[in-house]
Amino acid sequence: MDFDTDVLICGAGAAGLTLALDLARRGVPFRLIERQDAPFHGSRGKGIQPRTLEVFEDLGIVDRAVALGGPYPLQRIHTADGSHADAPLAAGLTATPAEPYGTPLMLPQYLTEQVMRERLLVLGRRVEFGLALTDLAQDAEGVAVTLDGRGGATRLRARYVVGTDGGRSTVRRLLDVGFPGKTLGVRALVADVALTGLARDAWHRFNADDMARRIEVCPLAGTDLFQIQAPIPPEGDADLSAQALDAMVKDRTGRGDVHVASVSWASAYTMNARLADRYRVGRVFLAGDAAHTHPPTGGQGLNTSVQDAYNLGWKLAAVRAGAPDDLLDTYEAERRPVAAAMLQLSTALLDAARRGGDMRRGREARQLDLAYPDSPLSFAQPAHAHGVQAGDRAPDAVVLGAGGQTTRLFTLFAGPHWTLLGREVAPGVADALRRPGLHVHLFGAHGDVIDVHGHVQAAYGLDPGEFVLVRPDGYVGAIAASVHADALATYMRRAGLA
Repeated sequence: MDFDTDVLICGAGAAGLTLALDLARRGVPFRLIERQDAPFHGSRGKGIQPRTLEVFEDLGIVDRAVALGGPYPLQRIHTADGSHADAPLAAGLTATPAEPYGTPLMLPQYLTEQVMRERLLVLGRRVEFGLALTDLAQDAEGVAVTLDGRGGATRLRARYVVGTDGGRSTVRRLLDVGFPGKTLGVRALVADVALTGLARDAWHRFNADDMARRIEVCPLAGTDLFQIQAPIPPEGDADLSAQALDAMVKDRTGRGDVHVASVSWASAYTMNARLADRYRVGRVFLAGDAAHTHPPTGGQGLNTSVQDAYNLGWKLAAVRAGAPDDLLDTYEAERRPVAAAMLQLSTALLDAARRGGDMRRGREARQLDLAYPDSPLSFAQPAHAHGVQAGDRAPDAVVLGAGGQTTRLFTLFAGPHWTLLGREVAPGVADALRRPGLHVHLFGAHGDVIDVHGHVQAAYGLDPGEFVLVRPDGYVGAIAASVHADALATYMRRAGLA
C-alpha cells in the first residue's frame, strides 16, 4: 500500500520539533505541519530542566541553547515597606559526573523552538507552516487525513499520525479521547515587555501573600525583555496593551519609576491540569500539551512534552524497521504516569503560591529521577541489588578510551543506537550479542573503555560478567549477567534489535 509519508506530525511546538529531530536523524520519512502561519514568538515556557538538557545534548542542540539562554536569577521578594529579601528559586544542585547538568536553563520558548528548527534545517527538513489537519480516518495499515492550507484542502495517507497540536488538540478531538481534569481557579496573564525601573539581576515578586494583587517581573535570559506574570479577574476582557500593563505594574508594585514601554507578546489564560485518557488510538498518538496540560508552576510542561516525543520517536522507527507493534504500547505505559506525577507537582506548587508559601523548586522538578521501573521494557536477570535499576535514567560518567583520550558515557550513547556496556565479560559472550543498531563497549581486560575514575562503577554497580543495555532514549532497558545472555538476546529481539 502506498503512503505519502510514514509519520505525520501535527503541531510544530517543542514536542513536534523534538519528534521531527529524532525521526530525521533516523532517516524516517515524515512531515511536520503547523496550523499557524509563522513560528510562535512568546516565552510561555522558559525553563529547560536538567534532564531535558541531556536530551538536547543527544539531539545536538544543547550548546546552542545554553549559548542563547542563561541561568535562573535569584527571586527577590519585595515587601510593602520597600525592603526586599533575595532567595534562590531552586534548591542548589551542582553538576556531577553522573548528572552533568545541575541546574535549569532559562530560555524563552520561541528561542528554544528556533534552535530546534535550525537543527532540523541542518538535517535537511523544515516545518510546513499554515497547514492544519481537519479530519482523519484510520484502518489497520494507515491513516487517511485531510489537510487544509492556503492552497485549499488536500488528502494524505500516513502510516502514523502524532498529535502535538496543543491543549485544544484537533487530533485528540477527532479521536474522541477524553481530557479529564480540572480548572484550577486561577486566570492569569503573561507578557513579554520592554520595561525599565527594575534590575535584571533578579526575578521580582510583589504582594506574594495577596493573590489578587500579586505580580512577578522576570528578566528573560537571551533577550532584553522582561516577562510579567500576574493573576487577573476570572471574567471580562483582559487589556494586554502597553498602557494597561504599565498601569498594572505601577499599581501592584507601588513603584512609579517602573515603566512598560512596549509589548512583544502577551496572553491571558485560565490554568488547567488535565490528562488525556489515552495516548494511543490505533495508529494515532498524542504527545505534549495534546496529552497533558499543566499550570506554569514548576516549569514542567515543555520538558514533559519534549520527553514524550523523545520516548516515542525511537519506538516508531523500530516498529517501522520490523519490531513488534506492541512496542508502541509502551509509550503510553511509560509516559502517561510521568505526566500524572508532573501534574501533581505543578498543582502542589501552584497551591503553595496561592497560600503565599515557599514555592522553591526541589530536585523533583529536575526530572532526573523519573524512571520506568514497571515498564514492559524494563528487564533484569537476576535482580540487581545495587547501582542503577532497569527503567532508571542511565547516568553519565567520565571514562578513558583505550586509545588514551578522555570521553563520557553520554558521548558513547549519543545517536539513534542502543548501547551495551559490559564489565569483565568474556569476549565470546559479548560478540554473540553484537547486532546492527547496537554499540558495544567493554570495561576490563582488553576492553575499549577504562573506568579511570571509578565513576561507572559508582553509578552502575555492575558485577563482573554483567551487562547493562541502554535504550536510545538514555534509559536502562536491561541488566543481565553473562549466564543470562540468551535472555538478554531475546529481550533485544522483542525491543527491535534484530
